[in-house]
Amino acid sequence: MTAPIPRDMPDLPAIPRTHALLPSFVPASAVVAPVRRPLAGVLRLIVAVAAAGTVALALLLGSPLRVLSHFSVQSTILLALVTLASARRAWTARRPLPSALTGAALLYAVANALVYHLLLADAASPYSVTGAPGAPAGWHAVAHHLLHTVIPAAAVLDWLLLTAPNHLHLRQAAAWLVCPLAYLGFFLARAALITPDAPDRYLYPFLDAAAHGYRHTLANALLLGLSLYALAVLLVALDHARPNPVRHRARTGFRLQPPVG
Repeated sequence: MTAPIPRDMPDLPAIPRTHALLPSFVPASAVVAPVRRPLAGVLRLIVAVAAAGTVALALLLGSPLRVLSHFSVQSTILLALVTLASARRAWTARRPLPSALTGAALLYAVANALVYHLLLADAASPYSVTGAPGAPAGWHAVAHHLLHTVIPAAAVLDWLLLTAPNHLHLRQAAAWLVCPLAYLGFFLARAALITPDAPDRYLYPFLDAAAHGYRHTLANALLLGLSLYALAVLLVALDHARPNPVRHRARTGFRLQPPVG
């Protein structure tokens, strides 16, 4: 037989709080199951193979050291590696690559295309190579078209159609300029080590210090750097304004039941 419950129970003293409760954040990956995207993996694999094949074609058509010294070739190699890794992660349902890496590959590919079509391939540009004695022809023209048009266009389509938005950030724009700045140092050091009468001493006419002087060359480099930063800011703004092409219903471990009654 149990004892009767007293009618008047004394109030218990409040337990003093020894420390403040800290908010805890649960990452989405802890409750959302990873989603396998085989179509995105296959398409990115095709882009990676096409970029690698373009670099291989350029290496077969010219001197490997000279070909690898071009920024367009270096950016295409980076794009091939990044796209290949992204294809594997999409196929195996793993988290995407860091946006700082994928954004850099995208920025360099777009900058490569814009510099070629606005400065080198445009007949109205003072640095145009169209109609010059060393203008590409035949398979060299095919390699140039793949490097400066097809592969950058594929990178933009991958970003627009296969990549979720809102991943690029403005704070990353300045860090993306480190590689072009390092390439400028490599470009000028390479030109200083090559004999002055070499025809391929300066790979880009707008950075030809022998023809324009270092002051004019550095001014062009500064203008290109500012344009590249503006392009990076534009890509970040577009990334936050574009729709989500990979929207899907993610399954979690929680099931909501209808209310009873």
